[in-house]
Amino acid sequence: MVAEAKPVGEGRYRESYGRYLEDFKVGDVYEHRPGRSITETDNTWFTLLTMNQHPLHFDREYGAKSEFGQVLVNSCLTLSLVTGMSVSDVSQKTIANLGWNDVRLTGPVFVGDTIYAESEVLSIRESKSRAHQGIVSIRTRGIKQDGTEVISFERSMLIPQRGHAVDDQVDY
Repeated sequence: MVAEAKPVGEGRYRESYGRYLEDFKVGDVYEHRPGRSITETDNTWFTLLTMNQHPLHFDREYGAKSEFGQVLVNSCLTLSLVTGMSVSDVSQKTIANLGWNDVRLTGPVFVGDTIYAESEVLSIRESKSRAHQGIVSIRTRGIKQDGTEVISFERSMLIPQRGHAVDDQVDY
């Protein structure tokens, strides 16, 4: 989403990303850009940080002997990256990420691949227990540079109505 320039003083504006509850419409699809090319360093560091010791993610000789013929990008890195790509558009104003459902790893990702993402709005409803908030569910897909889908998942978030986000209240 293009940043909104909110006036905060005379001739002074603050950028604000994300959507309010009222900005979502079931069936809308948001293409998240820019894409992200995955480097060997990204994959190795993520694998080490998460203590994943499977050699398929960092041992070239092991990867060469696998059915993939090369090192495979850690699938949790793919999930994190594609989720992160959607934040500035669909969840920058989120009060709480409520969870992921139906995570599917639909294709392999390799070092050097560029990933793009898109999210479709599945459902919207006002919260029954929280005034001025609602739950938005989306399906997000990660797509490689050649158009191949590599991951899909559903995610639900608690989203504020316009005028009730933290950045609407904080003067910093």
